[in-house]
Amino acid sequence: MLSRIAESLFWIGRYVERADGTARILDVHLERLNHLPAADQRSVAQELLGVMGSRADADEFGLTDLLQSLAFDRTNATSIAGSLAAARENARRARETVSSSLWECLNTTYYGLSQHRKDVVGTYRFCNWVLERTAMVRGLADTTMSHDEGWLFLVLGRSLERADMTARMLSTREVHTAGMSWVNMLRCAGAYESFLRTRRTAFDERHAAEFLLMDRLFPRSIVYALRDADDALAKLDPSDTRVGFINDARRIVGQARTFLEFHRTDHLMDELPEHMERVQKAVAQTSDAVSRKYFNRADEQAWVGEVS
Repeated sequence: MLSRIAESLFWIGRYVERADGTARILDVHLERLNHLPAADQRSVAQELLGVMGSRADADEFGLTDLLQSLAFDRTNATSIAGSLAAARENARRARETVSSSLWECLNTTYYGLSQHRKDVVGTYRFCNWVLERTAMVRGLADTTMSHDEGWLFLVLGRSLERADMTARMLSTREVHTAGMSWVNMLRCAGAYESFLRTRRTAFDERHAAEFLLMDRLFPRSIVYALRDADDALAKLDPSDTRVGFINDARRIVGQARTFLEFHRTDHLMDELPEHMERVQKAVAQTSDAVSRKYFNRADEQAWVGEVS
């Protein structure tokens, strides 16, 4: 497969998942932010923006600025609109590879970005609309594309971004002034019902964090996402050696996944920031390794894709 096509498919997977994850994180914080005093709004908005990989240029950065930066700014690849615009652009580049249904869905989504109010209520609706559209994109990709190398690159990008977004979502627990609860954290990941069916008893924040990090059956857990990424990498490069891995991306993903799977969780909450930093670093390093091996790129930032 041509490296430019493989790269475009990889970034379609990443950008669509990024839009989905950012919509979930923003949606769960909006109500709390809207009821805080203006001074607290500015503080929490700046901290939340930092968690999402951006920074505020002004001290007076508030709720309205946060909505523009994370939801509607098409020039920013970390925003919802910017991610979906970038996904559509990458689909245009790989038009001969993606299915007509997938292209039409991304194209329609792109032209629907401007049809939403940019106040708090409008952003609520916008986030829900984005979750529906990204779910449609994923479904069409899985059901209308051959599960060949191209689809594997899309799945690889999706899985890496999902692990990164769950890690960022868990990092928002540090934004304590927003009054974030673990119930809402689970809802943010779409994990609340699955978690209750798994636990069936009383639970605390450690159990919720453990579920989002290490559950082997829930698709948005970090371990599950890293396992999907490892499976995709194994199929893309089936060559094997008797000692170690010559594929840097597989080695990095495998180390991050097995560290979490076999780690004792007695002091999980104390170690949570360290775990999240490790996962985000592993995702960035894996993305760099994939770019070097398959896309002939010296390096590629995890949160900055190219949009021409």
